[in-house]
Amino acid sequence: MDTADFEAMLAAVRDFVRKEVVPAEDEIERTDEIPATIRRAAADMGLFGYALPEEYGGLGFTLTEDARLAIEVGYTSPGFRSMFGTNNGIAGQALVALGTEEQKKDYLPRMASGELVASFALTEAEAGSDPSGLRTRAVRDGDEYVITGEKRFITNADKAGVFMTFARTGAEGTGTQGISLFTVDAGLPGLRVGPTDAKMGQRGAHTAEVSFSEVRVPASALVGGVEGAGFGTAMRTLSRGRLHISGLAVGMAERLLEEMVAHAAATKQGGRPIGEFQQVQAMIADSYTELYAGRAMLLAAAAEYDAGGDRRKLPSTAKLFCTEMVGRVADRAVQVHGGMGYMRGVVAERLYRDARLYRIYEGTSEIQKVIIAKRLLAEAG
Repeated sequence: MDTADFEAMLAAVRDFVRKEVVPAEDEIERTDEIPATIRRAAADMGLFGYALPEEYGGLGFTLTEDARLAIEVGYTSPGFRSMFGTNNGIAGQALVALGTEEQKKDYLPRMASGELVASFALTEAEAGSDPSGLRTRAVRDGDEYVITGEKRFITNADKAGVFMTFARTGAEGTGTQGISLFTVDAGLPGLRVGPTDAKMGQRGAHTAEVSFSEVRVPASALVGGVEGAGFGTAMRTLSRGRLHISGLAVGMAERLLEEMVAHAAATKQGGRPIGEFQQVQAMIADSYTELYAGRAMLLAAAAEYDAGGDRRKLPSTAKLFCTEMVGRVADRAVQVHGGMGYMRGVVAERLYRDARLYRIYEGTSEIQKVIIAKRLLAEAG
């Protein structure tokens, strides 16, 4: 996609988000579902495959383009982005990075069109931020693998047509080195998806537990045809995903700032708009400053990634700052709204709940700090 086409698509997405998705936010919050009309429109716009390679039906966005798109879709309910985020992100990119040509041709075109939704089945009860504790196992049995284990917090599990599943093929004690990646089609005997989780926020974005009870998959389901390559693939895809999440945080902070400023300008106390009070001005100014810094950090880190430079430290740095930043902006937005900010139905209250997850998934803030520090220490050595 050339620059002019990208800018035109970005403008179309911005317009669609503001005219179609934002007005549906209350419905999404009430029903915990994205309206079918919005899903179809998103698929028609190419959003289910914007980051997938063009040769497989995607739009082939660079990471800088991905980041700019994330800012636009981050402006509204996170559930909107979630319905196509995994296809473009950690699930789709795992196939792009490691999959055989046959696997790519089988899955990627269907993912890009929106026909197929993919889930990324990595997290377990004792293997969240540290996958080395992963217990799901895949045992070779002739021309098949038998997969047994439990996954939790799996995004889009209730709608997935394929689960990109991480399982241990190596012996116990091999840590991350013995983890492999498999394509597991929905509906196979022994594969069960639990009820959707009741979460604090992010309505319309579904997660659920997924269990594998001796699920048999053909040997060709081993992604890349290589055992033990799963962890490295996960880390590469998560690194890219962290910049995408940073973009979502920037987009949400933009929306929160708009809500904050509009409320401060329109709401009066003692006959004066509260925006005339210096304490309110300070919260607005702090939020704008942090938002500006987060956007600049995100775009700089994405450009470095696209140029083949740092792909570990800078994505973690941007993810740490931007997701912590949006939490602070959300808190100030509620504070500026006063008691009204604590009421359901107010945008600031909803986004305050939605924002909290960004500091946890795709690697917690604490994990990002470990990655940053380890990289700096390694560079010093």
